[in-house]
This record gives sequence, structure tokens and C-alpha cells, in this order.
Amino acid sequence: MATTGGDRQPKYQRIADVLRESIKSGEYGPGDRLPGENDLMAKHGVARMTARQALGVLQNEGIAESRKGAGVFVRAFRPLRRRGIQRLAQEQWGAGRSIWSADIEDRTLVVDQVAVTEEPAPERIARVLDVAPDEAVCVRKRRFVLDGKPVLLATSYLPAALVAGSAITQEDTGPGGTYARLAELGAKPVHFREEVRSRMPSQDEANRLNLSMGTPVILICRTAFADEGRPVEVNEMTLDSASYILEYDFDA
Repeated sequence: MATTGGDRQPKYQRIADVLRESIKSGEYGPGDRLPGENDLMAKHGVARMTARQALGVLQNEGIAESRKGAGVFVRAFRPLRRRGIQRLAQEQWGAGRSIWSADIEDRTLVVDQVAVTEEPAPERIARVLDVAPDEAVCVRKRRFVLDGKPVLLATSYLPAALVAGSAITQEDTGPGGTYARLAELGAKPVHFREEVRSRMPSQDEANRLNLSMGTPVILICRTAFADEGRPVEVNEMTLDSASYILEYDFDA
């Protein structure tokens, strides 16, 4: 008898496929507990490690999450659709709106773990901002929590000489945020560049984002440019990949 493609799959992957289809069909909804390792062992006749691997696949895909001492549950969090172009339009921050307002609709966003300091520019930042190595930069660190779930860590770097005495050096930058304040300083952003890559998180990132084991992060480095190509901000962001859909909508 010929071997089918499904038969060639590892047992844990086949079990994961069954669970995934059960979630898609609605048998298990958001917040529901999935069958545990013992249940899967009995139903599929597999070893504990195989059952554990099957549940791990769904966790790695961001479909399920483990709750210590309680089991593995279907994730109830609705992924955030990050509209990469619309959110940075001047009509957003220029009108005093947060760039997040293009993404979150009626959801609850909280910014916590805010720290604003002045530090010597790291070499990579000095190179992008076109300032001397170790020149002072304003560093803004924040964590963004959506519907109670940490989704993003962000660290912005701006030339200290440019933003000295402005609201950018305060925790609350005011309506329109950093970009509206830069415009008031005569350094209005007119162009943005974003670089995107992915990797596994550091332990600190995993802790601060409450990541399930095996969940990678998306790294976005955005540079804001004022007139004549003058770089005025570098923003290094770390995103929970399971919490985001990156959307880029533009004309041909």
C-alpha cells in the first residue's frame, strides 16, 4: 500500500493538525482548554513526549497558550492588525491622534514601563542619526499593553540637542506624540524607513511580553527623517509575533 503524505508526517504533527482543525471548526473556542497530555496519549496511543510536542506546535504558532498548572488553552487574544503605512500618515499625528489609533479601533491600549533618559548614543544609533559617537541622545523606553496583553517593547532615540526642553523628554509627549512635537521643533518627519526581521526572544523580552515558549519576536527598526533627509528618530521595536498581523496597503 502506498504511503500517503499524511502518514509520513510525525505523529505529533498529525495530532496538532487534528487539534487545529477542531479549533477552526469551533469545537474549541477562544479561552477553551484543549485536551491535556493524558487525554491525547489515551486517544491517539502515543507517548507523553509526542502529546507534549503536539500541544507545543499550537503554542509556537500562537494558536494556544500554556497556563501554569492549568493546561493549554486556545488563545483568546485577537491579533492586532498593524497598518504600517496609514498609521504613520501626517493626518494621524498632525491632527493630535496617536499613530496607534489607526490600528486598535475600540480596544484598550495602555503604555507602561515608561522610562525617559539621556544617554551616550550607542554606535549603531549614532551611525543612523548621523551624530558623533557617544553624543547625548534622548532615550524613550515603553511597553505597550493591548487588552491586558503586552504586545510591544519600543525604544526611541532622538538627538538630545534637538529635543532639549520639549515634551519629548517627558513621559507624556502630549497629543500626536513624538512626531507632533518634532514638527513643533521645526523637524517634522516627512519620510520613514522601516526594516523588519525576526528572531527568538531574549529571556528579558520573553518575560516582559509574557511570551509562550517557542514564540518568536518581530523586530522593526524605524527611522524618521525630516527635510533634506535629516534623521531625527530611530525607534527599535520588539513585537510578539503571535499578536500581530503586519499590513502594508499601497497603490501599484
